[in-house]
Amino acid sequence: MSGSHAAVVLAAGGSTRLGRPKQLLTREGETLVHRAARLALASGASRVLVVVGAQADDVARAVSDLTVECVVNAQWRTGLAGSVRIAAEALATHAETTLFVTCDQPALGVAHLLTLLDASRRAPSGSAATRFGDRVGIPAVVAPTMLHAALAVQGDRGLRDVLNAADAGVIGCDAPDLGVDLDTPADVALAISRGWLDP
Repeated sequence: MSGSHAAVVLAAGGSTRLGRPKQLLTREGETLVHRAARLALASGASRVLVVVGAQADDVARAVSDLTVECVVNAQWRTGLAGSVRIAAEALATHAETTLFVTCDQPALGVAHLLTLLDASRRAPSGSAATRFGDRVGIPAVVAPTMLHAALAVQGDRGLRDVLNAADAGVIGCDAPDLGVDLDTPADVALAISRGWLDP
C-alpha cells in the first residue's frame, strides 16, 4: 500500500523518569522504536523520519534494517517540541499530511493509524488525533498548515497545543489502550501484565 502521507517517529527522549531508554524496550523481541517505525511504514507512508537524540546511535542502529531516515535532535533535553520542529523543517516541502507516532505507546497497532488517516481525510482541517479524555494527542495526522504551525512550539508540549486549539477542527479517534505510555517503572509493569511488553 503506498500513500502520500509522511510519518515521523518521535524517539529522541531521554526516558529520565524510567531510568533506561524506552525506545529500546521490546515487545515480542522487537524494540519499540523499530515497532513504531515498522507500523509507520505499514500505514503506507511515502517517507518515514525517525527523530533520535538520547542514545542516538543505539536507537538509529535499532531501525537500520528499515527504509527510514534518522534525523538528530541534538537539543533533545529541551523537550518534545524540538523534535517536532526538526521534523517540520525536514518536511517543509511535503505537501500532504504527516503522521506522528511515539515509541512509548506499546499497545499501538497499525489499525489505529489507518483509522486516523481515514479520519483526517474527512476532517475539515485535514487533521485527526487520538482522543485522551477531553484532549487529543499523538498518534496524530496533521495537515501541512498545522505542521507549519508546529515550528513555533516550545518545551515539552510537542503538538498538543496546536492540536487542541479551539479552532483546530481536529477529529478525535478513540484508542483507550494508548493511554498507557511508558514514563515510570509502574507503567512498564502494567504494559508487561497486558502482554504489550516483554518481561
